[in-house]
Amino acid sequence: MDDEPLARDELHYLLEQNKQVDAINEADGVMQAKEAINKNHPDLVFLDIQLGDGSGMTFAKQLKKQPDCPYIVFATAYDQYALDAFEANAVDYVLKPFEQDRINETIERVAKLNSAVHPAETIANQQQKNPRMSITSDERTIVLQKRNILYIQAENGSIHIHTTERQFTSKQTLRSLINQLDPQRFIRVHRSFVVNLNKVKELQPSFNHTYELTLEGGIKVPVSRSYVNATKQALGM
Repeated sequence: MDDEPLARDELHYLLEQNKQVDAINEADGVMQAKEAINKNHPDLVFLDIQLGDGSGMTFAKQLKKQPDCPYIVFATAYDQYALDAFEANAVDYVLKPFEQDRINETIERVAKLNSAVHPAETIANQQQKNPRMSITSDERTIVLQKRNILYIQAENGSIHIHTTERQFTSKQTLRSLINQLDPQRFIRVHRSFVVNLNKVKELQPSFNHTYELTLEGGIKVPVSRSYVNATKQALGM
């Protein structure tokens, strides 16, 4: 949450380049930030010191009182508030202008903290090996056979699971679904797409160094530049 549009756009772009980032939401001030956090339950929040309708520092101190407080990182041009930031429970303090390596370092730090708090590696492995997965759709819990999934798409805050039979829509996060999938059989090929490797029929070059997958039924799925090498490797190329 930042009151400087150019700096916020730059941070948004740098976050998009990090494969560990699942979704990005923006807010112009404290009120919008509260609404976005309550709605989306992010793992991490970037805050500036000065926001359009209040103080980022004050907002951080309010957030840390919540039992499910997200990790807080201050991203600001002010270097004199670092001590106050850590007293507000911030896990990092990033100065403008932002750089990719520095943002990646912050994301990695948060990922390690999250893993330490939620040691779920064993459970995750069990979920990945399970041939079935459950999704919540229209207040129902639906059990799917993973082998029938063609691809999964994140779009406008929803997740669309396309199977050989039909499509399901869920409000679960793409990351939560990826954690249930065997990485030997499913791969992320784009910020918004995960595909079943066993359903891939063809890989073709597209524009601007991107590629396009053809799945069973002639379905086309984009492969973004940052995922091309991993996709080729997964397909044995």
